[in-house]
Formats: sequence, structure tokens, C-alpha cells
Amino acid sequence: MRHHPPGRCGVIVSLLALVLTLSGGQVVNSAPAVAAPPPTHASEVAAAEDLAARDLAGSLADTTWRSHVRRAVLASGEVPVAELAGTAHKRLQPRLAEADRRIAEAKGLDEGVGPLLTLRLGTDAMRTALTEGVVPWVAVVASDDEARTVRAYDSRGAVHLLDARTPPRRPVYVVDIDGAKALSAGIDVLKEQLGRYGLTSATETGSAPTTVSPLTSAPSAAAASGFWTTRITSVRLSDDEEPWTKGDAEIYTLVTGFGQDGKVRVDPVDMPYLDDDGVTYHPNQVLVNWSLYKYNLADAVMMEDDDGTNYRDLAKAIAAVLLTVTDQGAYIPLVSAVLDAMPDSWWTDDDDYVDSWYTLARADNGVRRGARGNGSMTVEPYFVEQF
Repeated sequence: MRHHPPGRCGVIVSLLALVLTLSGGQVVNSAPAVAAPPPTHASEVAAAEDLAARDLAGSLADTTWRSHVRRAVLASGEVPVAELAGTAHKRLQPRLAEADRRIAEAKGLDEGVGPLLTLRLGTDAMRTALTEGVVPWVAVVASDDEARTVRAYDSRGAVHLLDARTPPRRPVYVVDIDGAKALSAGIDVLKEQLGRYGLTSATETGSAPTTVSPLTSAPSAAAASGFWTTRITSVRLSDDEEPWTKGDAEIYTLVTGFGQDGKVRVDPVDMPYLDDDGVTYHPNQVLVNWSLYKYNLADAVMMEDDDGTNYRDLAKAIAAVLLTVTDQGAYIPLVSAVLDAMPDSWWTDDDDYVDSWYTLARADNGVRRGARGNGSMTVEPYFVEQF
């Protein structure tokens, strides 16, 4: 699920699209068995994924290893491929470990995040051919929803350009990143870096849990101390067509407002359950902890995490803009400031803007539709007791 504005397609891309249409969505170009050209992806993450895909494709010439990988992929949705190679392909494992290291560094993650590269089957329809022993190709996950082609490699090193919308009949493994793992680690880095830039209040009267117990009424006089929150009882994003290589979405929301000290604060909220468009989820997740905010109003900007995100750069970009905003004694919406902080490249191959909610109020109770019309949330006030 990706939600960035459409990219520009040049003459070459248009011609490729025409060839794809005439070829029925199958192989556009099957190069001779020569070394693949160097990756053309702009980001270090994409380059590392591309190199890993080529190495993996070449390794599948080994029939024993190929059978080992096939069993693992058929048994699991996503396979941590570096760990798999560590037990069955000692020559490949160091190359995959190096790719993992490059990816973690490019994303600004701490060294302890562990392996990130995963391998999965492109579509469920490919399972039969894979089970029957057809040698799979290895593709790199499409980094752009507007991409017309997907690059895949075979075990001889040849490059094949596949239709991004119509999967081939041949089984294809997709090299990707464990998005949930990367985002969880990235949220930790983001919180740490935002704190360093002063975008978290010095005074915090409570920290909101990710999920809460069933709804209770407002606290009575005898109730223990606590704090008011806004929690999401349901959330849904619009359905969007995207390349068949894309895996589950990784969604997070930046909640912004003025902290108790009068300075702008940003609270990242991970939403790991929000995998698919067109599905209504009921997370009972706390979105805003009002004890952290000066006013009873806050904004929320929902983003989708992509492979190329560097969380340290994200925090720096946000801080560069939001630190210039001062408290004028009345609430100022901050959605535009957050969006202005995003580098131009993030509207193409990196984090994608999903939707935004202006002036969420502590008293909001009901459906709130996003300003972009791409998402809707049902929210309610919820009091979290502290014992």
C-alpha cells in the first residue's frame, strides 16, 4: 500500500508499457547469460537489496540449496534469508550479512537491530509451479507504486523485466525488508532523536500504552489518578492498486501539538496492525495522550514507511521546521509544517503521505475522516487510570 503522488513517466517508460501490453504482462527483456548491470536505484537501501537479489538468484544454481530455500518459503510467509543461509550456505551468508549491515546503516538504525532482509514468494498463485520444481527467479521489491516494471534475476545472472501489475506464471522470490521489525526499531530511533532536538516536553505526566482495556466510564471522584487519551476504535484506509511485489504496509502516525512547556512536540505512534487497504481494523489503540499536551487539540499525520527511510534524517528534517514554530497562546495546526518538513524525495520512493487529521480534540467521539480523503478513524475519549 503506497499513497504518494504519481511519478512522471518518460518516453522510454511509455514504450516499455506498450511492449508489456503487447506481451501479455510476461517477460519484457530476457538478457543473455551475462553479468547483470549495476543497480540503478538511487538509494543505498535499494542498491543493497538489488545486490542481495542477484546473489540469491545465482545461489539457486545449487540444487540442494534451492530445495532448502523452497521448503522454507513454502512453509513461511517471509523467510529471514541471512539466517537461512547461515545454516545451509556459508558462502552466501557473509554477502547477505553485509547487505543487512548496509541497509541498517542507510536507515539510521542501531547496530543491534539484527537481520532485516527477507525472502517471500511473489504471489500465492506461484506455489504450484514452485512445488513442482520450476527454478524461480529473484526480484527486488518495487520501490514505487508507479513503476511499470520489476527487475528480476535468474540463476545465470540474466536480467528480466516483468510487468509490475501482472505477475508472471513463473515463480518469483521477492527480496524485501522486514518492515515491521525495521519500523519498530525506527520508531525508537525517531523518539530518541526527536528528544535530542527538544521536540518532546520536559514534563510528562504519563505515558500512554499502545492498547488499553475495554471502555470504561469517566473516572469517579474515588478513582485513582490517571490521564485522558483519545483512542482509535476503528480505522480504515482506501483501497489502492499496487505492484504485486509489494508486501504488507507499515503505517505510523506523527501526533503533533504543543507540550506542557509550550514547545512543539511530536509523538510517533506505530500502527503495526494496519497491513492492508480496504480493511477495517479495530485496534483500541491510544493515539493521543492528552497529559502531554498544553491544549486540548492536536494534529495527526499518517505515513507509510518505505525501505529507504532514514529515521535520523526524518527527525532532523522535522526538527528543522517545527522548532521554528512558537506558541502564540492559542492552538496552531501543525499538519502543514510536518508535510513541509518532508524532503521532496519522500513523495516518490520513500515515506509516503497517507492522510492527516487536523485539530483532533480531546472530546472527539465518532468518525473523523482524513483531510486527504484516504482514511477514516473512529475515535473516542478514554481515561487511563494509574494505580
